[in-house]
Amino acid sequence: MESTEQQFIQLLGEHQKIIHKVCNLYMHHPLDKEDLFQEITLQAWKGYAQFKGKSKFSTWLYRVALNTAITYFKKERKQIQQVDEAWAGEIPDHGKEDNEQFNLMYKAIGELSKIDKAIIMLYLDDLPYQEISDMLGISPNHVAVKMNRIKIKLKESALKYSSTL
Repeated sequence: MESTEQQFIQLLGEHQKIIHKVCNLYMHHPLDKEDLFQEITLQAWKGYAQFKGKSKFSTWLYRVALNTAITYFKKERKQIQQVDEAWAGEIPDHGKEDNEQFNLMYKAIGELSKIDKAIIMLYLDDLPYQEISDMLGISPNHVAVKMNRIKIKLKESALKYSSTL
């Protein structure tokens, strides 16, 4: 039988991409991303004893990661202005035009509020509104309304950025 620590390490290893996504979404600089990664890992470990398996581990980890990122932001009084150029290096190379579109999309997402960033990230991971609402503590209907508003904002940003090219 595995120890609790071994189980946690295994689950965290299997789902660490979730933490990386949140870190990339909320932090610009590599050192800030590393700090946030460590903070999320610490908070997940502290809360692991309360994880009862009523939801998927990935759902629980998303919630811990997002809550930690938002709290970390407030605590450190950091504000996101734009998505860092480092994102471009993390985007797969699908050709120059595709990379430009990805960069514009991430730049537009970078201008969203913290909660809107979380919603769009989870939506892009194909999570259903119910799961998103469970993670963020808002109703599925509220998620749907916010998604409609986010889509409008992103379309407006796309128009703004495409006119500057």
